[in-house]
Amino acid sequence: MRRTARLLTGTALAAAVVGLTTAATAAPVYAGDAVATGGLTVYPSSVVPGERAVVTTAVCGEGGSAAGDASAVGAGAFPLAPGTGEDGSTGHFEVPPSAQPGTYEIVATCGDDGRRVTGDLVVTLTSAAEQVYPRGSVKTGVGGALGPDPVQTAAGVAALAVAAAGGTWLLHRRARGDGI
Repeated sequence: MRRTARLLTGTALAAAVVGLTTAATAAPVYAGDAVATGGLTVYPSSVVPGERAVVTTAVCGEGGSAAGDASAVGAGAFPLAPGTGEDGSTGHFEVPPSAQPGTYEIVATCGDDGRRVTGDLVVTLTSAAEQVYPRGSVKTGVGGALGPDPVQTAAGVAALAVAAAGGTWLLHRRARGDGI
């Protein structure tokens, strides 16, 4: 009975968490008179100071214009021109060379109804094309059997062979009843 009660309680809690998560993501967040929906796309999402970022949003509707604000990163205000189709409004700004690494919130306010949408821009010191990825093995000390030294590899294989032979011999003696 207790097991069934625990199972039902766990299932009910999981369903409640899923329901609350879905309700929280579906509901808009009100900030004063504006609605923040988070529907602003910043491309590329990660830039180096001095590069250009493009901002798009479909929240303002087809043919809707918007005013962008990138003052958090130091770029100031920029216009978003109305687009066609699903693209929505599009604008761009240049990240100042003096921008510090970090994550910055970019805001756009729709011209028709004053809705606010936000998106994140990450400023880094190296671009994705310049990043250096590690190669080779990690030097962690004595350990792997596939090291570059054949003497260490042979010694490891020999130690494993001796251990396996000794263990087999002890198990064989024990099975015969000779004792250990």
